[in-house]
Amino acid sequence: MKTMKKYLLFLLIIAASFYIAGCSKDKFLQDGSTTSDGSLTEAQEWANPDFARNFLNNIYSTLQIRYDLDGSGAMLASGCDEAVNSNLNSSINIFNNGSWGPVRTIDDVYTNMYLGIHKANIFLAKANGSGILPAAELTTSLPADLTYDAQIFRIRGEAFFLRAFFEFELVKRYGSMVIITKNLTTNDNLDLPRNTFDECVNEISLDCDSAIARLPLNTAAWATNNRGRATQTAAMALKARLLLYAASPQYNPSGDVTRWQKAADAAKALIDKNAHALYNSYSNIFLWNTTNSAYNTEVIFATQTLNDASVEMANAPISFDGATGRTDPSQNIVDLFEMKTTGRPIGDAASGYSASAPYTNRDPRLGFAVLYNSPTATTGLFKSKVVETFIGGKDGIGTNNNATKTGYYLHKFLADGAVWNSSSNTNVRKPWVLFRYAEVLLNYAEALNEAQGTAQTTQILSALNTIRARTGVAMPALQTTNPTGNGYVANTQAELRKRIHNEREVELCFEEHRFFDVRRWKEADVTFNQPIIGMQITKSSAGVYTYQTFTVENRTFAAKNYLYPVSQTELNKAPNLKQNPGY
Repeated sequence: MKTMKKYLLFLLIIAASFYIAGCSKDKFLQDGSTTSDGSLTEAQEWANPDFARNFLNNIYSTLQIRYDLDGSGAMLASGCDEAVNSNLNSSINIFNNGSWGPVRTIDDVYTNMYLGIHKANIFLAKANGSGILPAAELTTSLPADLTYDAQIFRIRGEAFFLRAFFEFELVKRYGSMVIITKNLTTNDNLDLPRNTFDECVNEISLDCDSAIARLPLNTAAWATNNRGRATQTAAMALKARLLLYAASPQYNPSGDVTRWQKAADAAKALIDKNAHALYNSYSNIFLWNTTNSAYNTEVIFATQTLNDASVEMANAPISFDGATGRTDPSQNIVDLFEMKTTGRPIGDAASGYSASAPYTNRDPRLGFAVLYNSPTATTGLFKSKVVETFIGGKDGIGTNNNATKTGYYLHKFLADGAVWNSSSNTNVRKPWVLFRYAEVLLNYAEALNEAQGTAQTTQILSALNTIRARTGVAMPALQTTNPTGNGYVANTQAELRKRIHNEREVELCFEEHRFFDVRRWKEADVTFNQPIIGMQITKSSAGVYTYQTFTVENRTFAAKNYLYPVSQTELNKAPNLKQNPGY
């Protein structure tokens, strides 16, 4: 118990230090007084006009940019069947090799998320009565928006959203959490049991609703210098995702369709706001530069931006200025991209797929997401360099320790304009996108299909085909009949489910959805136990290649791996947390 109290005190000290450091004493003292030792009182700190906003800004810093989980550029995609990490010693392989457990963890966000929750709770308790001065934060500020009460109302909405987000990040990993909605002190009992999953869902939903009631509609509603803050639609997107998880087989084994309907309704409520739309350039959704608006219409909420070339250095092909090719997409995922000409899966006899020309006439999103062997320069990519993944090619399997293990390299997230290892480097700003509109459409289609099936086929296909029709993608529409020979027919609930799942992977690949989607569908014990497949390419003459799939590695997934283990460090502090089953 003493250890846990010391730990909480440590968190309190960290939280406070962010805001006091670097601030002059006289700036904080609104009444001209000091404490007996000359330090600031808590009341004096919160009375400063800048303190509350600075405290709130620091809560945002808890959001994680997810391009590097191991200190060497590993992404969560390599912890499932989407990819293999080229560094075979990466800790990301803990997910794949059967060594995952309480004393061997990866992506253990427990402490960080609770620190964010703790700071949000402090802010929610102290914001009322703080010394903020009303400021014109909205582009269309009405006089009523500039009152003290209106501003407090709004900034508390930001804290409600952030707390809900941190809570969800815990629940989706560990299955449940200890609900803490007040500022705990070292005098409180801190060895608390976790709440049930349903109790957590209810609490997160309430926080989302509190945020929705208080926040501006979308990013465009904020003044330019405040864009990137929480919005009503961000809270709605979080609630829709939460309820989708709650309705899924992992947490809804009885198949209660009312849960699916709630998830569909939550997604539809956001869609009906007409506050977001698909961006017209799929490859630029994730990049913020002079040609791509920093807050494009599709991005609902994202982290702060990196401003460097670290993502490119970690993931580009090895011949590209010494990059390390970390995230190597698997053939398992490449095979999910359909044929552009027919809109059919490549396993369909009528698809038009040719094993001797496997990348010809494929869904354009394959090229946007994955770099594959190309005998000619890839348009626009890093000064239009050629990608050679054939055996003996400059980027081929076995060329060096960092070379692709699968025959593929990551393309998604990488900026054509980035330059590194040069006398004149070019950095590119990129956030980690947490919510985007395409996911909302996919959430809606999935939930509606599970709730009502073919009774809502028109609405389901409309959501899917909106995504498929994106400028630059323009995939044939899914349809209920097939009079033209093109476009895949999906006219049963099971077939719709299959196409929805496939569309999620193709559209959202490498964005950390599949890792959790396959778990919530309760399919991971089968899907994630399959071998990871690669493509070995042999060049026989100029522009002539033969293609042969091969097993890159076998993976291990046990039933316990549906949830993260609670680390032994946390259990030692608070035994009442209890370990997840099987660990």
